Amino acid sequence: MRVLAALSGGVDSAVAAARAVDAGHEVVGVHMALTRNRAQTRTGSHGCCSIEDSADARWAAQILGIPFYVWDLSEEFEERVVADFLDEYRAGRTPNPCVRCNERVKFDALLERALALGFDAVATGHYARLSGGAASGRPGDTSGMILRRAVDAAKDQSYVLAVSGREGLARALFPLGDAPSKAQVRAEAEARGLPVASKPDSYDICFVADGDTRGFLTRSLGAHEGAMVSPDGEVLGTHQGYFGFTVGQRKGLGLSRPADDGRPRYVIETRPATNEVVVGPEELLSRTTVDGDGLVLLAEPEPLTDPPINAASAPNDSPAVGWQEAGVQVRAHGRPVPAKVRVDEASGLLNAELNTPLRGVAAGQSLVVYGGADGDQVLAQATVTSARASGRAVA
Repeated sequence: MRVLAALSGGVDSAVAAARAVDAGHEVVGVHMALTRNRAQTRTGSHGCCSIEDSADARWAAQILGIPFYVWDLSEEFEERVVADFLDEYRAGRTPNPCVRCNERVKFDALLERALALGFDAVATGHYARLSGGAASGRPGDTSGMILRRAVDAAKDQSYVLAVSGREGLARALFPLGDAPSKAQVRAEAEARGLPVASKPDSYDICFVADGDTRGFLTRSLGAHEGAMVSPDGEVLGTHQGYFGFTVGQRKGLGLSRPADDGRPRYVIETRPATNEVVVGPEELLSRTTVDGDGLVLLAEPEPLTDPPINAASAPNDSPAVGWQEAGVQVRAHGRPVPAKVRVDEASGLLNAELNTPLRGVAAGQSLVVYGGADGDQVLAQATVTSARASGRAVA
């Protein structure tokens, strides 16, 4: 197959490209230039878009003996990821920009160009296992395709890949899915003579170079003083914008006095309409039911005995479908909790009834459903719209 290997400039993508070459594919390397700040370097930055990374990617391609190009996708990144990030926070939601980047840039934009140039598939350094489609030598064939967690659970990235859907994943290769550990990948890079073998991992939000997300939001959206209140409406302090806080946050609340009982406070809710941030005790964070929309199915749901989520949008004789026993995960590095999941493909809605309460669930987060014999297969993905506890909904 003709394979376009995305070279970020890090060790994972370099080894993934090397393995694609070893597999006998005709490989071309490409570095996606995502940042508009051409002066940005890794000094003081923990992202994956620095100018230094482009040079490292080129160096890796030279050692592998593959053609190399740099594609300027900064406009797509700005429109599809950064603007979405700001819009979501403006609306009082908590987005995951890595999920959006994988969906809208690293797959949509990259794959669109790759197919236009006659490539069969794209290879990346993501840690996840994929069968079917290009992974089985049938690029574009979605039948029998399964996305699973990586062998190295600590590095697993199936959570951020789930949103890519069957069509995108059918053209993807993840050569590192079976790697036992990051240490082994670094050792392999060193054995291959790749200069990025000991390069530090990227982390944090790549377009927030200094790691100060609240500062970035304030600079972008402006400061707007509002009240920080208790669940019963008592004003406890002020803040410079509800968008600087997220559900479950404990640190950085800026309160001058502790709660009357001395217990720590957490962000329970943000209210964009009134620019209020509600804080309270930890137990108020617990949610037992989570709703989502924008459903992405990666496996066929099973018949359930419950009625459809949205009866008005489904035929009266249409059975409810989903998974009686599944795992629900709402953070990239979180742990799945057991749940009963209902989905409505017609309306794109998802509903999860949790067996174990989750804390800090926020609208805008990506909800990924896991199941299968080993509980590591990705079944579906949706974006959280609300969560409830004791009949009280929190958007």
